Amino acid sequence: ARGVFERGDWSLSSPAKRKAVLNKLADLMEAHAEELALLETLDTGKPIRHSLRDDIPGAARAIRWYAEAIDKVYGEVATTSSHELAMIVREPVGVIAAIVPWNFPLLLTCWKLGPALAAGNSVILKPSEKSPLSAIRLAGLAKEAGLPDGVLNVVTGFGHEAGQALSRHNDIDAIAFTGSTRTGKQLLKDAGDSNMKRVWLEAGGKSANIVFADCPDLQQAASATAAGIFYNQGQVCIAGTRLLLEESIADEFLALLKQQAQNWQPGHPLDPATTMGTLIDCAHADSVHSFIREGESKGQLLLDGRNAGLAAAIGPTIFVDVDPNASLSREEIFGPVLVVTRFTSEEQALQLANDSQYGLGAAVWTRDLSRAHRMSRRLKAGSVFVNNYNDGDMTVPFGGYKQSGNGRDKSLHALEKFTELKTIWISLEA
Repeated sequence: ARGVFERGDWSLSSPAKRKAVLNKLADLMEAHAEELALLETLDTGKPIRHSLRDDIPGAARAIRWYAEAIDKVYGEVATTSSHELAMIVREPVGVIAAIVPWNFPLLLTCWKLGPALAAGNSVILKPSEKSPLSAIRLAGLAKEAGLPDGVLNVVTGFGHEAGQALSRHNDIDAIAFTGSTRTGKQLLKDAGDSNMKRVWLEAGGKSANIVFADCPDLQQAASATAAGIFYNQGQVCIAGTRLLLEESIADEFLALLKQQAQNWQPGHPLDPATTMGTLIDCAHADSVHSFIREGESKGQLLLDGRNAGLAAAIGPTIFVDVDPNASLSREEIFGPVLVVTRFTSEEQALQLANDSQYGLGAAVWTRDLSRAHRMSRRLKAGSVFVNNYNDGDMTVPFGGYKQSGNGRDKSLHALEKFTELKTIWISLEA
């Protein structure tokens, strides 16, 4: 990766060439969508319908979006005297280690790979040891698309071995990571102990979904709430794991939510009708079970998904009126477990929402435009959704506040982070 970067096979190639190669890669991903979706579902247990509908198209779209962005980013010329010229240019950072998790393996890979390659960097991709198949296949498609050898390299292995080796290596110029907050902190330490490589983290979350009494459509909000916590079996960093309900509509909303939960029942991941698959493995399912067992003494269990009938599967689980200091309310569970808390005022809702070490996402349901603006400004989260949950597009950045990380994926902001700014000052009288 270092050698090919220094030679300039990719880093010094024209924007037109990089654009053509990345567009070809996106074409190949779309042509092999069924194969990639099958690999994703076999690795992760997610429903094949979601792999086909969401993961693979989203991954290809990310590659194509950055391919099209390459020739639409410009340098700058600063104001100087007539005898001088000051240019501000962007250059690739160098060798990027992209470390991605198992919940959306290919999609999150392409959120990092697209802008990193578009900017001219070389990439060493380390997929999770639990879900490496799509990354390996992607490397083959990239070669077929014309990406020079050595520009994209896939390293499989455990995080404490392969991941740590990358984070401590002096030939790695930057790390782009999605995963747990604990691992993110270790990467920051390793970077500081080595060559002070920059580290961009998209870490954990405990996002609040806030429904006010003047919600414009309780049925729609209940549907979005169910999708926001039960999609991908709850294994989503920005999942709406904390539901805050205004007291006056809480019982009505919970009745609607229980109805919506019926649409999210575990089934065989390869069945096209399945909406919930299995968790990533039995060990993770055991972890989620332990949170549920502890929660039974901390709040009321409104819906119990533990009898799902499949190994490593857990159905929709809802707790009501949980102690806000309980681990169920404060820790990232990464499963289909929803914690419901009631509030009586806007200020109380804001306090409850912000009372977290995390700050990845939040949602507000209200007809009151002024309230929507007030809450959006005061919520400590990287993304705030008003009258929806987790809508988005490649055009907007994604990332968090506090211990949910730093830096952003998606949008032109991500493309910029994979570049170095250089000032070139020229004396025209020399």
